[in-house]
Parts: sequence; C-alpha cells; structure tokens
Amino acid sequence: MVRTDNDSWEITESVGATALGVAAARAAETRGEHPLISDPFAQVFLDAVGDGVWNWHSAPQLPPELIEAEPTLPLQMQAMVSYMASRTKFFDHFFLDATGTGIRQAVILAAGLDARSWRLPWPDGVTVYELDQTRVLDFKAATLAEHGFEPACHRVPVAVDLRQDWPTALRQAGFDPTAPSVWSAEGLMPYLPAAAQDLLFERVLELTANGSRVAVEALGPKFHDTQAREKRRARMDRVREIMARVDPQREVPRTDELWYFEDRADVGDWFRRRGWDVTVTPTDELMAGYGRAAAKEVEDQLPGNLFVSAQRSGA
Repeated sequence: MVRTDNDSWEITESVGATALGVAAARAAETRGEHPLISDPFAQVFLDAVGDGVWNWHSAPQLPPELIEAEPTLPLQMQAMVSYMASRTKFFDHFFLDATGTGIRQAVILAAGLDARSWRLPWPDGVTVYELDQTRVLDFKAATLAEHGFEPACHRVPVAVDLRQDWPTALRQAGFDPTAPSVWSAEGLMPYLPAAAQDLLFERVLELTANGSRVAVEALGPKFHDTQAREKRRARMDRVREIMARVDPQREVPRTDELWYFEDRADVGDWFRRRGWDVTVTPTDELMAGYGRAAAKEVEDQLPGNLFVSAQRSGA
C-alpha cells in the first residue's frame, strides 16, 4: 500500500496491519516457556480480526520447501519475536520507572495495539494519553471492553494523526505542559518522513517541563544502508515466491514499503544538543541484556535500531 501525506487505514490495512503484527509477536512471546513479557491482550486482538499477514512471525510452522531454501528463516523469525519482546520490556520499564518517581502524565505516541494502559501496574493518579488514529484507538478500546477488560489507569484516548496538530488535541484532552511527563515513540520513526520526525520532537520539546523523560526507538545507520536493504528485499522476495507456490493462501509481510528511507537527524544527538541527559542502547545490547540475544547466524538480520532514553534537566 503506497503511503500518501494524509493516508489513513483500517486496523487490518497498511500501518494498522503492522500493529497487529507486533501484537502477534507479543502473543507468541507470552505463550513461550520463559516469557520476557506478559501481554494477554495481544491474542484478544488477533482473535478479533482472524488470520492474516500479521501472523507471519508467530506462525507455528513453515513449509519444508521454504526451510530447505532458507534454512535460517526459523531462527530469524524467532529473533524478531525476541526483538519485539525486548522492545516492549524496554518501554514498559521506562514508563514504570518514571511514574515511580512521581511523574503522573504519560504520553504514548502512535499507541497502536499495545495495551499498556490495561496491563501495566501504574501507580495511583497516573493519566495515560494514547495518541493514534481514530480507527486504531476505537478498535483497541472496543475489543477489550467487549471482553470486560478495564484500564489500570486513567486512560485518555486522543484520536489524532501525528502528522497533524496533535499538541492542541493533547492539551484539549487535559495534558498539562507545565508538569513533568514521560513519553514514548515506539515503532514510529520509519513511518514518518524526516521532516515529520523533526517536527514531532520539536513539539515534544515545547510540551515537556523540566524533569520530563522521553524514550524513542530510533533508526540507526543500518536503516540507511542501501546494500543491506537490497539484500533483505531480495531474500524476502525469494520467500514470497516459494510461499506463492507451496502455500498461496499465506501472506508474507512487506512492511518496508510503508517506510520513509530518508536521511534524518540522529535522535540521541538531537536531544543532547538541547540539553537533555541521554542514554543510547543498540538493539544487540538491549536484547543481550534481557537474555534474548539472537543466534549468530541471523544477527545481521535484526533491526539496527537505537533505544534512546532522555531526561530534561536544567533550571
């Protein structure tokens, strides 16, 4: 699906389908023998929409013809589940650590289908603002409500496209920019043009008081490596060709068609230049720290993202 400046989507389409894909990875990790995270709500979303391309990384088995042609594919798929679990763990800890110090406003940019408002043990008095497109937020809330699940915090959905005037919508929803807040931008950067990324952070800067914290899943140099991108696409094209022959009913995701491959600012440096205290953790270090290091054979196939945590300090 080709991206346009003002595109929108159903939960099973375009960027919406990627949210289901991440939910499938969280569900797969939750079912594991020693799960790093527990997200019982992820499977609820998957059950609501049925089977689809989003179930690729959590599928129980692959056709033998595919494994023969791509013997490391099962390892790569497991590594992606571990990556998503590690990413989730990082942001979970970031929010709980910040609110544990007394911050009472949390903002989730591009909230997608992560049910943090329901599944985390939020301290009393925390308000969580979830920003995303209307169809995504409505699907999430309605699906969980149908099963009798209630948020574990004061949840405020803010239905807005992040390419539009979301700061006004956030303020109108009750957000107080004079009080400290904690923010996340998870799984968002590749879906924004470079100019939109800059604008997003400039707006965050305007809305954050001293003591506020921001965590970002930022794009690393690997994202802009043309050779690595071409190699990945060629490999997935081979997978699609084989699947089309042996199991034509099964779709293989192609999320990179939704991404913006543009040179952009280094997120850690962006915040440092504005006086924030910054820590950057590469993907391999993050996963190793959680005991989820990828197998050697597929290390080069993991996202080369950087996990940035920043705190605003100063007078």
